[in-house]
Amino acid sequence: MYHQVKAPKRLIEVALPLDAINKAAAREKSIRHGHPSTLHLWWARRPLAVARAVIFAQMVNDPSWKWELDHPGEIPPNNIKASWAASRSRLFAIIKDLVKWENTNNDAVLEKARAEIRKSWRETCELNKDHPRAAELFNPNKLPAFHDPFAGGGALPLEAQRLGLEAYASDLNPVAVLINKAMIEFPPKFAGRPPVNPESRSSHDSWSKQWSGAQGLAEDVRQYGQWMREEAQKRIGRLYPPVEITADMAEERPDLKPLVSQRLTVIAWIWARTVKSPNPAFRHVDVPLASTFVLSSKEGKQAYVEPIVDRDSYRFIVKIGKPPARAKEGTKLGRGSFQCVLSQAPISGDYIKIEAKAGRIGTRLMAVVAEGDRRRIYVPASQEQEAIATTAKPDWRPDLPFAHNSRHLTPWAYGLDNFGDLFTPRQLVALTTFSDLIAEVRKKISRDAVASNLDDNDVGLSAGGVGARAYSEAVAVYLAFALDKVADRGSTLGRWDPTPTQSGIINTFSRPALPMTWDFAESNPLGDASGNFLGGIDLVAKAMLVSKTDAAGLACQDDAARQTLGTDKIISTDPPYYDNVPYADLSDFFYVWLRKSMRSIEPELFATIAVPKGEELVADPLRHEGKIAAENFFLDGMTNAMHRLCEQAHPSSPVTIYYAFKQSETETTEGTSSTGWETFLGAVVRSGFALTGTWPMRTELGSRMRGQESNALASSIVLVCRPRPATAESISRREFLRELNQVLPEALDEMTRGSGDDRSPVAPVDLSQAMIGPGIAVFSKYAAVLEADGTPMSVQTALRLINRFLAEDDFDHDTQFCLHWFEQYGWKEGRFGEADTLARAKGTSVDGVKQAGVLFASGGIVRLFKWGEYSADWSPAEDERLPVWEALHQLIRIFRTDGESEAGKALAAVAAKVEPTRQLAYRLYTLCERAGWAEDARAYNEIITSWSAIESAAAAAPKAQQTDLFR
Repeated sequence: MYHQVKAPKRLIEVALPLDAINKAAAREKSIRHGHPSTLHLWWARRPLAVARAVIFAQMVNDPSWKWELDHPGEIPPNNIKASWAASRSRLFAIIKDLVKWENTNNDAVLEKARAEIRKSWRETCELNKDHPRAAELFNPNKLPAFHDPFAGGGALPLEAQRLGLEAYASDLNPVAVLINKAMIEFPPKFAGRPPVNPESRSSHDSWSKQWSGAQGLAEDVRQYGQWMREEAQKRIGRLYPPVEITADMAEERPDLKPLVSQRLTVIAWIWARTVKSPNPAFRHVDVPLASTFVLSSKEGKQAYVEPIVDRDSYRFIVKIGKPPARAKEGTKLGRGSFQCVLSQAPISGDYIKIEAKAGRIGTRLMAVVAEGDRRRIYVPASQEQEAIATTAKPDWRPDLPFAHNSRHLTPWAYGLDNFGDLFTPRQLVALTTFSDLIAEVRKKISRDAVASNLDDNDVGLSAGGVGARAYSEAVAVYLAFALDKVADRGSTLGRWDPTPTQSGIINTFSRPALPMTWDFAESNPLGDASGNFLGGIDLVAKAMLVSKTDAAGLACQDDAARQTLGTDKIISTDPPYYDNVPYADLSDFFYVWLRKSMRSIEPELFATIAVPKGEELVADPLRHEGKIAAENFFLDGMTNAMHRLCEQAHPSSPVTIYYAFKQSETETTEGTSSTGWETFLGAVVRSGFALTGTWPMRTELGSRMRGQESNALASSIVLVCRPRPATAESISRREFLRELNQVLPEALDEMTRGSGDDRSPVAPVDLSQAMIGPGIAVFSKYAAVLEADGTPMSVQTALRLINRFLAEDDFDHDTQFCLHWFEQYGWKEGRFGEADTLARAKGTSVDGVKQAGVLFASGGIVRLFKWGEYSADWSPAEDERLPVWEALHQLIRIFRTDGESEAGKALAAVAAKVEPTRQLAYRLYTLCERAGWAEDARAYNEIITSWSAIESAAAAAPKAQQTDLFR
């Protein structure tokens, strides 16, 4: 019945202020305190700015909607189009205010956006007042609810709630479900309530203070968290003693003399794993596997560990000053191999694995980092400090093996194949103590809640309770989140940061993986520095205040391919990223601790021993008997899930889907293609959706750990989709091309001119991706586009035809990428995320263009090589990936260094690319001239003016020598 609905075109199907949204998203990623992402770690969250803008534009009618409904297929006059542009400019202004971080809970800004949503909703209801299901679907006094079936970290449901919609979130992963409950379900349930703890209730200003939103709930989290910290200090404080600066220490370290007899709070204990020396003479000695001895690399505050060898033993001392070169590598020789500190014998990775699996891997304390007077004090390890750590005897430990995933989880290869193995005994004692205290504090909270007049009933959170028991359970959830923060910085996979930063300890999940570490930093959960419990409480409490409690929320566990929760709801979702992040495998790290304290609160959610994995939509070869089977599982499952969304979504609004796969390539009969983008797009089209827009968003932090190490995922494409009518017809390739030629010129004009008075055009690097929207909208609205032989046209072919409109038909995919990148940046550096977005649109990848030898891409930075940087020993005959861009710039290099004759030989060697090379030179000359890049324009002009002479030289070049020209 969806085809009977009169659905106004929404703003997101026509135009967006992309630049403003992307800038706000980039800024937001650097905000750590008070951001919902600090409530609990989750991987690949969407920035709130992007989620808010997308949902708003998904709900608001485009100014063109009424005219287009009344004049289907007609071209609007210019005065009408000008009126639309002015109206869009007003909506853009709302979005630009809406996405600013400081306006996250600005009621005036939010109310302006909500009013616009309500206005559009009333227009939609009026339009459909005679619909058979109008009473169900089009109540002008009640906005439709929102649903995200892949809720993950909860950014989308939270922002829907902030915009005034009831928010529903579902996910297969119980950790994600609990995060969503804490973000959208609990705060509205207890909104506006004062805290129940006696300290706050007895405060002198409690009678006059107004507790709005989740403020009272957050205050209780702080107060009861403080009680837990004090209780933990009584029970396990002996395991975390201060370090005393002795006179003996000061003799070796004059900088410690002013601190003699002082007892300093420990920030971290720095440990190295050990194995038995492979040298038979020292087989009885455990030698350290340290990847670095550097404690501080900051200029003027440098410090490092030095091992002192005494026959068949060694000890560590701490030195102040610039570390020697070797200290930076510790005992490491190479990837996974080390050197014995006693004999210098190499310790191979295979030897370490054998020792580890035999249970002969141990630990040795190298140094202690303590808190001085506004500085860090680096103290040598002592037998006393090491002995105290070894006295810890945990009475419980997680017992859950993790997947032997060599890409994301590597400790298993070294004998650490159980989550309980990732913690020292002292860390286990601390985590179990705090976990037990959560159960104890719940009873205390419940008693205090009854004393503050909450209903004294026995109805828990999972049963929908709102009384004393339910309230105590809600506070306990947030306390458990703080404990998970301690675990994240309190495992043996956490590393010491020598830079030094504010945090000091690099957390376990600095990237979405559990990699093996050799030296690690043990945090002090009872201290004041990184990894302490009260610090986690503070982050959680601040994050709670960002929740918006004006609308109800509900989160539950459900499979996206089978759920029914999305029926007749507005849908925006961020599905899993193919094989980029194994969410279930990673989240078991937190699940084992949450289950210990939360099972009595959410018994169904934590009923299983581990996070469910069999139905998780991730292409994991380990679970599905190989790469091909894993890919088929993912694509079939995702198609089913998309089909379900297509059937369920509220008929008045498009569905928005975030696509954020890391780009990959494959060779096909039609050349190199970007498999992830094209395959996912094909799955969406096959599911019954027609696409009405594609918008590139900068959704990842370029400076994050993984982005610094590699060119990882850094952007998303938002797909705007509507169900394709069951009556959709098939058309021929010729008819498809004719319609493209009608639609794309106007779309290109709109995108390059910008909308409204601000004239904010789509940036050149985003233009190709944005242009796919109106192009693929034509393709996907039909049941099929038929080739001359009657076979359906592929998505890959449709994308190539859309790109042809941008006058790039004679250029290969790599050259198309380079051309548009150059138009935006010239030879300057740009962010990997933007390059990744552009490469997808052009059917290539950043890594592929890099392999062609025309691009620098490292550390999240991308730039094109200038002609002078190209290799002088280039051989066209041996160049397996030779884009036109490379041919032209090699030609310029040779022409400028060796003249027309050698340039002619080069041109002869690339005879098949002569005409597109000449066309590219013309195009680049024109581009540089318009941009005022005189020097660059001169290089292209010289080639163009000398082209005839170069061609003559090419004709005269001996063909037999062509393969030897550039060796």
